[in-house]
Amino acid sequence: MKITTKIAVDIRPDAAFEHFIYKLHAWWPKQYTWSGDKLVEIRINPQVNGLCTEIGPFGFRCDWGRVTEFKQSVKLSFTWQISPTRIPEPDPDKASLVSVLFTESSYESTDITLIHSNFENHGDGASGYAEAMDSEQGWPKILNAFKAYCQNQ
Repeated sequence: MKITTKIAVDIRPDAAFEHFIYKLHAWWPKQYTWSGDKLVEIRINPQVNGLCTEIGPFGFRCDWGRVTEFKQSVKLSFTWQISPTRIPEPDPDKASLVSVLFTESSYESTDITLIHSNFENHGDGASGYAEAMDSEQGWPKILNAFKAYCQNQ
């Protein structure tokens, strides 16, 4: 099972990539974290095997993925270790995969393609999970938050 979401942002691919990775905390919707309004930090360690981590109040830490591919300004892939019930999934064999590609569409514009695949690894509820992430409240909402952040930079 695979879903694809696309957006365009009016900045160059290198800047879009930098904002996506290094400014994640500034644009990621807090309601899409475990800590909510008490979120201290959300980050992706920008290297293969780097952890995707949320830090909440009192140092609460939750790892929600691991970088599997990192090509500066071009592509980022990471495991999505969040179950269909929004519970962290420590077993990487039960994770899906998110790949984000940054492609120059014109001098000052970037097409971003997000592919979320391998939903079947999540087991029960995988089909509904894919539908939810493909709905307006899933990846489109998250990527629109990113686009809004880029427009204000």
